[in-house]
Amino acid sequence: MEFSKRTRTRALEKMQEQTLDLLIIGGGITGAGLALQAAASGLDTGLIEMQDFAEGTSSRSTKLVHGGLRYLKQFDVEVVSDTVSERAVVQRIAPHIPKPDPMLLPVYDEPGATFNLFRLKVAMDLYDLLAGVNGSSVANQVLSREQVLEREPDLRKEGLVGGGVYLDFRNNDARLVIENLKRANQDGAYLASHVKAEGFLFEGDQIVGVQARDLLTDQTLEIRARLVINTTGPWSDQVRNLSNPDQAFSLMRPTKGVHLVVDSSRLKVSQPVYFDSGLADGRMIFVLPRENKTYFGTTDTDYQGDLAHPRVEQEDVDYLLEIVNHRFPEAHLTVADIESGWAGLRPLIAGNNASDYNGGDNGSLSDASFEQLIDAVQAYLAKEKTREDVEHVLSKMESSTSEKSLDPSAVSRGSSLERDPNGLLTLAGGKITDYRKMAEGAMELILQILAEEFQRSFTLVHSKTYPVSGGELNPHNVEAELEVFAQLGVARGLDKDEAKYLANLYGSNAPKVYALAQTVEAAPGLSLADTLSLHYAMQSELALSPVDFLLRRTNYMLFKREQVDGIKDAVVEEMARYYEWSSEEKATYQAELEASLAENDLVSLKA
Repeated sequence: MEFSKRTRTRALEKMQEQTLDLLIIGGGITGAGLALQAAASGLDTGLIEMQDFAEGTSSRSTKLVHGGLRYLKQFDVEVVSDTVSERAVVQRIAPHIPKPDPMLLPVYDEPGATFNLFRLKVAMDLYDLLAGVNGSSVANQVLSREQVLEREPDLRKEGLVGGGVYLDFRNNDARLVIENLKRANQDGAYLASHVKAEGFLFEGDQIVGVQARDLLTDQTLEIRARLVINTTGPWSDQVRNLSNPDQAFSLMRPTKGVHLVVDSSRLKVSQPVYFDSGLADGRMIFVLPRENKTYFGTTDTDYQGDLAHPRVEQEDVDYLLEIVNHRFPEAHLTVADIESGWAGLRPLIAGNNASDYNGGDNGSLSDASFEQLIDAVQAYLAKEKTREDVEHVLSKMESSTSEKSLDPSAVSRGSSLERDPNGLLTLAGGKITDYRKMAEGAMELILQILAEEFQRSFTLVHSKTYPVSGGELNPHNVEAELEVFAQLGVARGLDKDEAKYLANLYGSNAPKVYALAQTVEAAPGLSLADTLSLHYAMQSELALSPVDFLLRRTNYMLFKREQVDGIKDAVVEEMARYYEWSSEEKATYQAELEASLAENDLVSLKA
């Protein structure tokens, strides 16, 4: 299915020719998930994004679809229950993206420790119960000190008392956005990046559309819609305030998270590791292996700067290097070892005190409730009680733990769905794992409004089983099916590693990528695999610039940094040829790429 610069032009024309049922402002994971459900449900749907899709928050996460085990420290059970259930849904509808990757959590006897071994065991057992993996091959394990060091011998030994291993999933955040949008495009949604909402169209006091600007042509656009929804994440307040200059909204409290990448030869871990910072600041840090690299993060600091350009600062680097060097005392990492880094903003809701991936207030658990829960879980594991018995105990704990009463405006933990008096909807907050659930909750309200106020009736798609683009795989047999796709790539002339990489990147769309070999030859300076990937990105994923391709359609800039210098000029040349760029346009895109690489490489800090 074509999803290209040409379809972008057509989409903008169509959006101006008719009144849409729904216009979405924001092309991150929240907007993308909503576009998929709206288009699949038959709504005339449009979406505009002022940057590239996923350029903001949704390509700058820790790249996990994780279960939030740390919230079981406060026994924030409903948060974890919601998260693990939604994680299973994401794995079902996008099986080529989340991949199981068990997490090691070492426990140290130190001030401010999140878990001791007993509390960790109870938390992991409850986590497995909520995730439905008790007794399976991926059920948690408690490890002795020696077993932890056997897995990760470079961890600090002093103070280590043991640890645990539990199920978690790695993610490709930007790809999840793109695959949702590709499915929405296939189902008839009109989608356009680099289009900025600058104001609203009104009839009386009600919003009936958006005045926007095409940032590629500087053309002013008027897009009319029965409903407009704001899914701009950290920009949510700014968009709402386009229609409220006299009484500004202040819903959001963005925080900045930073991640750094080094070569695995400088810091090698055999599996993801998650540990306390050791600074008694309540933070936990991930160290994660990925494509012969290791990355670690995240920081968590309030942010009030330029929302479009959060940057990695010296204090962020110092903080993470101090923690990682303390936990891995032989690493001796310095800023010179950092190959790539990124800073992203979490769209947290103001007033929620806990950040990380929740956004909810963490409360305390009474001693009596704690003992009751332990007894119930242990009895369940001993087959003396049923799951229903445990859930009954949990239901009685809700008044003493955090965030147990879901705000009527929320459709997911830490999220907010509001309709302003002028009709504008805003869906904000939440976690990447919850994106489908947030979209579903918003769609229920959208369909209700369309039926009651516009006499437009639709049936909501069953999104728990509706696959994203590339997700038409058996979620119980993913690896075997991807291996079959990889063999198809080998038959097209790719080597085995290249074909496997593309199969994992594109899922059930991989044969479409390989089929381009019938008409596309390897471009000068590029392998056949990179050429096919680039052309697919331009034809079917609306990649308009070298940065779009190297950073968000692939992860080359983050996790294959040493390969980028060898192909970046060839990518620019091939895109210039394909798009027929003028010499000035080509120079502009080249300069944009070099600036992005300098930021990615932390050149200013290394100087």
